[in-house]
This record gives sequence, structure tokens and C-alpha cells, in this order.
Amino acid sequence: MESRAQFTTREIDIRKFDAPIGAEILDVDLDEVDDDLFRSINDALLKHQVLVFRDQSFSEAGQLAISNRWGQIRSHVMKRGTPSERPELLVLTNLDAQGKPKGTHPDPGSAPWHTDGSWTTRPSIISMLYALEIPPTGGDTLFADMYGAYESLALEMKTRIAHLKAFHDLDYARILGGAREHLSDEQLKAAPAVEHPIVQKHPETGRPVIYLGEYGRDILGLQEDEGRALIRDINSHATQDQFVFRHRWRHHDVVVWDNRCTLHRVTDFDFANDRRIMRRSTVTSP
Repeated sequence: MESRAQFTTREIDIRKFDAPIGAEILDVDLDEVDDDLFRSINDALLKHQVLVFRDQSFSEAGQLAISNRWGQIRSHVMKRGTPSERPELLVLTNLDAQGKPKGTHPDPGSAPWHTDGSWTTRPSIISMLYALEIPPTGGDTLFADMYGAYESLALEMKTRIAHLKAFHDLDYARILGGAREHLSDEQLKAAPAVEHPIVQKHPETGRPVIYLGEYGRDILGLQEDEGRALIRDINSHATQDQFVFRHRWRHHDVVVWDNRCTLHRVTDFDFANDRRIMRRSTVTSP
């Protein structure tokens, strides 16, 4: 059902999805966002956690411009070339240099449930993904609500994890997602495992969230088996269907999500025969 809401200084049309989180923003051109409109978009993001913008003719410059409004754009350690060689933009594709499907997953690190940049000391605020080409089936992105996941935990579990920290490891998650090779020594040096509290407060809403996902490798102070079992239990709880929104991509969709209160993962598609090209920007705090 379509609704109309007032956010900050600009009225925007919002269609909330029939899902725990997520909403579509109607009649907005992301290449033409001024300060007032951006504040309204950000307010909507804080409320709905995932925003979808349809039918965008989104330039690279436009993607960089609006991403920069949220903070500092992060260049990913897994560098991929882009036509303009803009290091801030990450192109995720299953195509080879000749434009043919390679038959392998375009980004094994996106297959496990995760939040972008959790493997860094300054995790990401938001991510923005633009669909340049999509397969006819599959390649959906799933998003899970970490507010709801925390709120529904039993009191005993909330108490148990209140002060625990988990090590987040990009290399560990990529192998878990099916990568055939570990990160290079140079990449490992640039992306060592880092620790983060499992329970955090969102810096803008103040609401408690679970901050974990399958990039979580171990828990500080626990034996490996015990820590990994606890991580599995928490992630299994947090990614139940009752917390999940599935985005089925359309050509030229732009999706923006709040990494501080969601997990996400991509579903499989026919890597060997279909084409999928997505352009991502990820923003961290200044």
C-alpha cells in the first residue's frame, strides 16, 4: 500500500514493502538530489533500513556525489577495474575481460550473511548498489533486520552476549562463501581480522542491534568451538524468515541499506550462462 510521509524538509512518496524492513522511494532521480531531499532520504533510511529506487539512469559521478553525503567512500581491498578507473566504485560481475560469463561466483564474500566492512576498524555506514545488468532468475539480495533480531532474543541470551566481542575476518568469510583462493599476503595485511562488540547501539537511533553475521570467525575469550557454535546460533536466529526482506532486482534499480542495523547476502544465479553486473559504493564515517 502506498503512503505519503513528511521527512525533515521535503515530502517524498514512500511505499513500504510487505516485509519486516524495506521501502521503495517513488519519483526521485538520484542524480538530482539536493540537501533537503537528501535529509528526507536519510530519515527514510533510518526508519526503513533498506531503500529501493527504481528506473535510475545513474551516472558514476552521481553515485559518488550522493554517497559522499553520507561520509567517506571506502575503496575495497578486493579491487576491480571500472571503465573510468574510479577506485571508490566496486564493480561486481561474473564476466571476464571479453564480456563472457566466467562460470564462477562474482564475489564469494557476498554469499554469507554479512554487513559490509565489518572486517575493518571503521565499519561501513551505508552501501549503495546499482543494477547495470541482472540475470533472468536468481541473484536476489536478502536483508535481515538486526533491531528485530536483538529484540526477540531471550533475556538469557541478551545477558550472555552483552559484553562479548567477535573477530570479523574477510578471508575466513570468502572461503566460507566458496572462494577458491585465500587473500594474498598484501590483501591480508590490508584486511587483518578485527574485533567488534556483538551487541551495539545504532549511533543515530540509539536502538540496540546484533552486529555479527558470518564474517564473525571467533569470539574473544571463548574457545574456538564454543565461540563458533555461539556465532552460528546467533546468526541462525538473526536470519530467520521473520526478519528478512528479499529484493528481486530489476534493471536499473538502486538499493541503499544501513549496514549498522542489517545483514545481507546475495542468492545464487546461473554464473556460467547469465550476466550480472552491479556497481557498489560503500561509505564509512569521516
